[in-house]
Amino acid sequence: MSAGLYVHVPFCLTRCGYCDFNAYAGLGHLSNRYVRALAAEADLHAPGWHGVEFVSVFFGGGTPTTLDPSELVGLIDHCRAVLAFDDPVEITVEANPDTVDAESLTALRRGGVNRLSMGAQSFDPAVLAALERVHQPTSVRRAFADARAAGFDDVNVDLIFGANGESVDSWRHTLEETVALQPEHISAYALTIEPATPLGRAVEAGRTPPPDPDAQADMFELACELLGASGYEHYEVSNWALPGRECRHNLGYWERRPYLGLGAGAHSWRDGRRWWNVRPPEQYLATVESGSDPIGGEELLDDEASRLESVFLGLRTSAGIPASDVDAHRAAPFLEEGLLDERDGRLVLTERGLFLANDVVLAMTG
Repeated sequence: MSAGLYVHVPFCLTRCGYCDFNAYAGLGHLSNRYVRALAAEADLHAPGWHGVEFVSVFFGGGTPTTLDPSELVGLIDHCRAVLAFDDPVEITVEANPDTVDAESLTALRRGGVNRLSMGAQSFDPAVLAALERVHQPTSVRRAFADARAAGFDDVNVDLIFGANGESVDSWRHTLEETVALQPEHISAYALTIEPATPLGRAVEAGRTPPPDPDAQADMFELACELLGASGYEHYEVSNWALPGRECRHNLGYWERRPYLGLGAGAHSWRDGRRWWNVRPPEQYLATVESGSDPIGGEELLDDEASRLESVFLGLRTSAGIPASDVDAHRAAPFLEEGLLDERDGRLVLTERGLFLANDVVLAMTG
């Protein structure tokens, strides 16, 4: 059996207004304890995952690169010692451009990190300001050049489209700047409004307009067109890659490969059971330091729930699902509307359909 390992680092330089992740600014003083707790949690889980080969490791957050490179590398070495890692194993670290430099990136690369995911979000300063990002486009270009110099030949650039004030022309500029860097992988997400975030409250109060769904649809279409013309394959709703450079870790989620999550709020899944850790970092630390499993909750998926999840996740990818997995009468309208294609007995969402993936899947399975 193969699996993925997710490691959550909740620390950030600042908290962006749109972010609903389990991330915190001002808790950097906990970092040393937190890294020790992650290692201890890996020890707790190791016996139960004996015989499982981890083919990917993903450090997400938050901003993992707020930690010292030696801490990240030490944690990788510890996990490699107590869990079975594939050889080679894909090891990704998310990075904010302002938290890395040539020295830190070189240390990470030498320490076994072989994939970098850089949070650029936009190359328009006005859009970055609307997203409350503290970095500038020049920081992304500098960090990307440093990553190449450090030996990274597998780099993802993260983008967000549809922020307040962003035009299609601005988005085109961001896409062109991104392609000019020639990363191996590009992720582009439509901005969503989460009610519990500062941005969500600003939208609710009428201080900030919500994203325009028609404009976002145009931006998504532009991304499909421009990235496709630049040689990137659209292999999942929000992800494009040069041939053969798909993210192994993320594919594991969509293919329903088991995964183990370490850290505050991290999720795990295996054999129809999904569980998650307590979210507050202080509670997580106290629980692990007491020698206990920091589990905060769980759910068990019955056969029907598992089937529906397989349909939902499979249709997000370019591989699609077997046509037999859904009722033909439910699929027919979407085939007629050009949102679905049937290819060699499989249903695959078209580019138009991918933007409406959630709606299409719910209509076919609800």
